[in-house]
Amino acid sequence: MIKRLLILTLLIGFVSNCKKTDKKNTKTDTIKTEITENWQSLFNGENLDGWLVKINGFELNDNYNNTFRVENGILKVSYDNYESFTNEFGHIFYKTPFTNYKLRLEYRFVGHQVNGGEAWAIKNSGIMLHSQSPESMRKNQGFPLSLEFQLLGGINENETRPSGNICTPGTHVEINGSLITEHCIPANCKTYYGEEWIMAEVVVNNDSITHYIDGVPVISYSNPTIGGQYLDDSSEDIQTKAGQSLTGGYVSLQSESHPIEFRNIEILEF
Repeated sequence: MIKRLLILTLLIGFVSNCKKTDKKNTKTDTIKTEITENWQSLFNGENLDGWLVKINGFELNDNYNNTFRVENGILKVSYDNYESFTNEFGHIFYKTPFTNYKLRLEYRFVGHQVNGGEAWAIKNSGIMLHSQSPESMRKNQGFPLSLEFQLLGGINENETRPSGNICTPGTHVEINGSLITEHCIPANCKTYYGEEWIMAEVVVNNDSITHYIDGVPVISYSNPTIGGQYLDDSSEDIQTKAGQSLTGGYVSLQSESHPIEFRNIEILEF
């Protein structure tokens, strides 16, 4: 009997130690994961260092009417210096291109659209992926060849307007193995009507890309290629590349006539 009790005690102690070890390893694995994911901030919260501005009708880095600015740690697209908007579609590019990565940021639409903006541009902006370089854009070019992670906000109550869509200026993509030639493909995302901060994230893994809104995957596509609407607006060098695969490029943020704010812009390359 005593012998059995001793064996039982030893077994209980062994199981208990195994559980402690498992918990310890789990905690260690979590720490290792956090250390491995070395996110890099693309925006310093103080100025536009590392970013290049290109606005339709203006030379590179002519930040017309101080459209892109930094205030209180936020990168703002503002139109308070505009009397009216006359196709000054703009983009602010990060200085270096990327290939495989995760990109995340927070955004929110604020205020009202500037006079002269198109009706479709109300609460409309985007994150441009796999973009041509800002230096290669023409002076009078409204949109870079790119894949647009479209950001939309609700306008009228009970009228759906999902965010996270994919639009394709000068590009084509495939969804579920089929070539998509429409300019914009809606995402499976709810509509945000207010001025709350929203998390947008994209995962680019070789030729497969997925958009996330507030941590939820809303659309996936693959095999991006050069072609389609707006291609003629690009340089002749890019036009001759129609049909070629897009394997990387620049990231930029849009200005389309409605004020929008961005913060916590980070990237994880792999």
